[in-house]
Amino acid sequence: INGAIADALKDLPGWEVVTASIDDPDQGVSEASLQQTDVLIWWGHKRHGEVKDELVERIVKRVKEEGMGFLSVHSSHFAKPYKKLMGTACSWGEYKVDGSSARIIVKDAQHPIAKGVKDFELAQVERYAEPFAVPTPEAVVFEGIFKMPGGQEQTARLGLTWTVGQGKVFYRS
Repeated sequence: INGAIADALKDLPGWEVVTASIDDPDQGVSEASLQQTDVLIWWGHKRHGEVKDELVERIVKRVKEEGMGFLSVHSSHFAKPYKKLMGTACSWGEYKVDGSSARIIVKDAQHPIAKGVKDFELAQVERYAEPFAVPTPEAVVFEGIFKMPGGQEQTARLGLTWTVGQGKVFYRS
């Protein structure tokens, strides 16, 4: 996923996009690279527990005290830095891979994250169900309406923002 995100962003004027991996030296986030980062986009899946606590503390300090942005994307609700920033379990009420489709609704079209984004549909998704154990967000930018096999529908907040200390945090499942 990190390669796909980087490919989508790399041609933006004025942006330097760097990818990293947990297998890189300093788990891909050295002190020097972190100090050069305006926004850290974090994707993780099964290796959350391997992230070193000292790295988590550096990231949290950078967000809270120095204003770095932190974007936690798909499956990163269990990422150690995200959980530390939120101060909650960051767990979902339910997670299913059951053939559900989703309609993604732009709930806050004025939010900069939603700039140029229109409602769209995804034919098959992993379904996350409320409640989502996070603090009350400042904005709900995106919402998902999941259509489950059998026709039932379920709604979940999928794009949420917070100010944490001096930094901004965004989560998108």
